[in-house]
Amino acid sequence: MSGKNPACTGRRYYGRINEGTKNMKETPQPKNTGSSTRRAFLKTTALTASAAALRAANVHRFGYAAGSDEIKIGLIGCGGRGSGAANDAMDADPGVILVAMTDIFPERLEKSLQGLMDRKPGQCRVDKDHCFIGFDGYKKVIESGVDVVLIACTSIFHPQYLKAAIDAGKHAFAEKPHAIDPPGVRLARETFDLAKQKKLSVVSGLIYRYVPAFRETIQRVHDGAIGDILAIEVNYLRTPYVLAPRQPDDTEIQYQFRNWYHFSWLSGDDILQSLVHNLDKAMWALHEEIPVKAHGLGGRSAAFGSIYGNVFDHYSVVYEYADGRKIYGFGRTQENCHTGTSDILIGTKGRCRLMEGIIEGETNWKYEGIERNGYKVEHEELFKAIRSGTPLVNDYGVNSSMMAILGQMAVYSGQQITWDDAYKSDFRFGPPAGDFTTEPPVRPAADGTYPVPEPGRYKVL
Repeated sequence: MSGKNPACTGRRYYGRINEGTKNMKETPQPKNTGSSTRRAFLKTTALTASAAALRAANVHRFGYAAGSDEIKIGLIGCGGRGSGAANDAMDADPGVILVAMTDIFPERLEKSLQGLMDRKPGQCRVDKDHCFIGFDGYKKVIESGVDVVLIACTSIFHPQYLKAAIDAGKHAFAEKPHAIDPPGVRLARETFDLAKQKKLSVVSGLIYRYVPAFRETIQRVHDGAIGDILAIEVNYLRTPYVLAPRQPDDTEIQYQFRNWYHFSWLSGDDILQSLVHNLDKAMWALHEEIPVKAHGLGGRSAAFGSIYGNVFDHYSVVYEYADGRKIYGFGRTQENCHTGTSDILIGTKGRCRLMEGIIEGETNWKYEGIERNGYKVEHEELFKAIRSGTPLVNDYGVNSSMMAILGQMAVYSGQQITWDDAYKSDFRFGPPAGDFTTEPPVRPAADGTYPVPEPGRYKVL
């Protein structure tokens, strides 16, 4: 399907930051150009040398029970989430060494590198020759001698970059979603299967599965604490996320990549960026069972202006299972409105408020165990798996991503769509890939605003 659709018209709960990385949250920065960018970049990379002495002084502390061999990691995508993932990886294992980074914007890589060097001077060992700028940077990171690749870039590239990493025999951390369209999901499925064949580990950025409170609560649900699940209600209600303003020298395509979260052809829209977490938890509770079909509604009613791109600011989706069970999903990205995330599981013997770790009904229970940050735990378990030689592959993230895609297709089109029809389709929100020479599939009107999909006219099948 063409990226141009004729039917178009006019803070996360868990955040992109985590323990120890609060200052890494992505904030818009003035764009550096020409010699000023080169001078600033060289100044930053020169700090690598000044950190060498500190590394030498601290290297004796990098011992641990499993051994002392270093694991080299490379970062693809230097925004807030990528920087946080790199920090978490180095927190997780003192033998993890960051040796390569890439981004399409040099100032973003520079900012990320500086922050990581400040926090992890003994483990951040990225020299100037391993700072790659451009759309081919992912290949250079993969080829730079790393053992593990961290993929946390513009979502449209996730399946392509993960495939390249696994083909090259690298372990990976793959941020969600694992694809934004059915062709990407099918590629992701092949790649996760290939990782299993190659005995490589791939950990998904669907972090809630690594939170101890949720693990124990879901286990109790699986053990029958609320009986058979009849319905699940999930909510992801928040303000607009990371609004990146246009820089004076930006071309239209550069601006859309800078503000990629708000362009559906790059992000897949908010169901794939936010509600996917809740949908993943719902599928977890339902033993990974997939729904038969979905319908929904949504649109733009409060977030106006070019900064919001062409994505919806509210939506609701109903997923239906063959036996009549349903998942009701709601999302909003508007200012001055009620916010919060929740997962309410309703069963024949009670209900579970998953985000609070509470079960009520015939069984009354509240989680009182340890509190751990899922961002940290996912990396601890990734590197433990690598060191033990016992591969860890979170392939459940593929179906969770597809569930989000199904919901977004239903909301955009206004139609009821089956899982099978959506999965087999070749629908894309825009061009299958992109770079700064790509013709944007959506352009602003005279007033600077972008047309959003019209349910009832927007075609997905």
